[in-house]
Amino acid sequence: MSLKDKVESNYNNSIKEKDTNSINTLRLIKSAIKDKEISLRGKQDALTDSDILGLLQSLVKQRKDSIEAFEKANRNDLIENELNEIKVIEAFLPKQLNEDETTLIIKDIIKENNFTSLKDMGALMKIVKEKYTGKIDMGLVGKISKSSLGN
Repeated sequence: MSLKDKVESNYNNSIKEKDTNSINTLRLIKSAIKDKEISLRGKQDALTDSDILGLLQSLVKQRKDSIEAFEKANRNDLIENELNEIKVIEAFLPKQLNEDETTLIIKDIIKENNFTSLKDMGALMKIVKEKYTGKIDMGLVGKISKSSLGN
């Protein structure tokens, strides 16, 4: 079952269970997938699961950015809603690698490809994105890569 089918299935189940938070979040995910499909028309036949994982990660990142802004504005009522949306979205993502696992992966890629400076960061990020989409926090990858390649 594709990721898109899982979203659709969960959406239908949420409607049956009258779970309004899940319904709204899943509707948002479906809409984002549809927008992405429309933007890729003519370039690509269909969205792959990898494309959808990347999309889901960006949705989680948007929610986390919103939470930061809401914390600064003392809007705790809005933070809870964002956290609930993150839970629903993350249910479709594979288990995220922690910082230690991410650091090991990055050091291995640097070693295998003989990357030596920050100029190699684009190539490093490309490899990580190809191999680990959905499993790794790209913000964390950027931070670790800069410190590893900067030395």
